[in-house]
Amino acid sequence: MSGFKSITEQEFQEQIVAKYTDVIGEKIGGKVLGFSDEFFAEAGNLIKPKPPIRDATKFVHSGAWFDGWETRRHNTEEADWVVFKTGVSSAKLIGVEVDTTFFDGNHAPAISVEAASLTGDSYEKASWEPVIPFVECGPSQKFFFVRDTITAANYTHVRLRMYPDGGIARFRAYGKVVPILPKNASTIVDTASVNMGGVAVARSDAHFGSADNLILPGRGHDMSDGWETYRSRSEGHVDWALIKLGGLTKIDNVVIDTANFRGNFPQKINVKAIKSDQDHPDLNNPAWVEVVGNQKTGPHAEHTYKVNSTETFSHVLLTIIPDGGVKRIRVNGVLVQN
Repeated sequence: MSGFKSITEQEFQEQIVAKYTDVIGEKIGGKVLGFSDEFFAEAGNLIKPKPPIRDATKFVHSGAWFDGWETRRHNTEEADWVVFKTGVSSAKLIGVEVDTTFFDGNHAPAISVEAASLTGDSYEKASWEPVIPFVECGPSQKFFFVRDTITAANYTHVRLRMYPDGGIARFRAYGKVVPILPKNASTIVDTASVNMGGVAVARSDAHFGSADNLILPGRGHDMSDGWETYRSRSEGHVDWALIKLGGLTKIDNVVIDTANFRGNFPQKINVKAIKSDQDHPDLNNPAWVEVVGNQKTGPHAEHTYKVNSTETFSHVLLTIIPDGGVKRIRVNGVLVQN
């Protein structure tokens, strides 16, 4: 395998989070399929979207309550493990985040990460390939490990190994989504969707909800799984989110969904689009094309806006005026397959 390195949280945010997708995350449909042990705390906590919390006064039948995955002491095997199924069709992997927050004295001393490409969910005989080799961890902190190069293979399953036992609060595995392309080249698909390889690469603010929620499947369940910004107090304020589409797209229509935002939806929105080979094109670039002019929105509804353009675009810029919350953006169009 290629080499790897440990980087800072800021570097990880800039180099990985802004360009790739956490492909095992619960919110995009990632699942825990199996584990060696979860006596003290459930493996499913590893992929929850919210940061871990701690209540030192809370005890359960097994002992102190922890928001993460924790196994028994004195493991007789080399390592404990968890197997995850990605929430997307498959992905090439580039890096991981291992968070041992609140695990101090019972933390994982070391981890490794492997992956496999399977046609089903039977992983017992899988040929696991290394993604991140054995590397030491420490108590109550975040670790960020990045490969020198993205994997050549596409993977459907990921295995986290913890040597020899202990606890981990959260685990993220980032990569480039490899979508299932439509057989008919004229099929209209949502190319902003995470399932098609869309990525929320930048945003003005995400105080109440992450901008990468905008491209999740489905309409969600409450305001917590949408994008929501601060209340603005300055005249002329706007907020924005920049989405890199899964491929060059001839856009047919854009859907702005304000599901569950009943008193805090934006007064207006507009959408611009551009064709660029950069991950984060300059927002002041004159090449941006307004594909949806200023339009009023309303509470808890899907708003569909027809786009009249024959151009192809790689990115869209959603602007909300002046602020508020949006559940999803759908950029429906024909994917221009190279």
